[in-house]
Amino acid sequence: MTIRTETAQTHLPQTLEPRNAGVPLDLDQVAGVAVNTSAVERRAGTLPGRRTVKKEFQAAWLCRAISCIDLTTLSGDDTAGRVARLCAKARQPVRADLLEALEMEGLTVGAVCVYHDMVAPARRALEGSGIPVAAVSTGFPAGLSPFHLRLAEIEASVAQGADEIDIVISRRHVLTGDWQALYDEMRAFRAACGAAHVKAILATGELGSLRNVARASLVCMMAGADFIKTSTGKESVNATLPVTLVMLRAIRAYHAATGYRVGYKPAGGISKAKDALVYLSMIKEELGDRWLRPDLFRFGASSLLADIERQLEHHATGRYSAGWRHGLG
Repeated sequence: MTIRTETAQTHLPQTLEPRNAGVPLDLDQVAGVAVNTSAVERRAGTLPGRRTVKKEFQAAWLCRAISCIDLTTLSGDDTAGRVARLCAKARQPVRADLLEALEMEGLTVGAVCVYHDMVAPARRALEGSGIPVAAVSTGFPAGLSPFHLRLAEIEASVAQGADEIDIVISRRHVLTGDWQALYDEMRAFRAACGAAHVKAILATGELGSLRNVARASLVCMMAGADFIKTSTGKESVNATLPVTLVMLRAIRAYHAATGYRVGYKPAGGISKAKDALVYLSMIKEELGDRWLRPDLFRFGASSLLADIERQLEHHATGRYSAGWRHGLG
């Protein structure tokens, strides 16, 4: 039985949707944002035990999850060879025999995410694949380098051919409530990206409260972010379901007010196929099917892919395999 799912041929949001141009900063609207933390936690807590899919439907959802993965290597010992192996995995994220059994030939990941120095090797390795290259920038992960250097880093990555830029905001602007400074910073980053689309990393585990997460999400979208992203993956607390719910509600409200669809990317700590299914179900319930495409949703994860591949092998063959059979390069 075929489980083929419809996946957009392009991964970049501005090619399918009007790009989020941003709106003027409304400080009254930002100040009026409130979050009922206990209600958010109750709602988020219901999803893991209440939403499930089985058999061929689960396999289809897992294939969709693969198409939304930003396959990532952000290590100090990255080399051009390691990036090339990662890009080969991005081109064919699941073994060919399994893809054939699932009738999912041609499945790829959403993007490959690397440091600036690895943009050129990634571009060479992905040539002709249609898979975007994303570069982390602006003093990733702390975002504390001088402002002019952060702008220059974005411009250098774009010049090297990066299709997407994952920037990190200055957390101090959120923690001190300086929303004008955050807005101005995000606008400058957006301008430096040019045609490359920009994901704003909020580092939600360091923002202090869900209300700050909601306000920072709104300000970054007002300033023109194409995506809002939870984390760098380097914080002690990364993506969580309560944070995701707050950010999705902010995206929904912004879309209702402006007509612009902004993407969402949870990153860090998502390593199991069952976790991916929970996130996908939350996206479906809160934002709808349109957001279940790689142009508007990404997982910031790499270890997740290996577990999904194991689950797909079980679906296709009835047997689980060892994790080492599904290497990431």
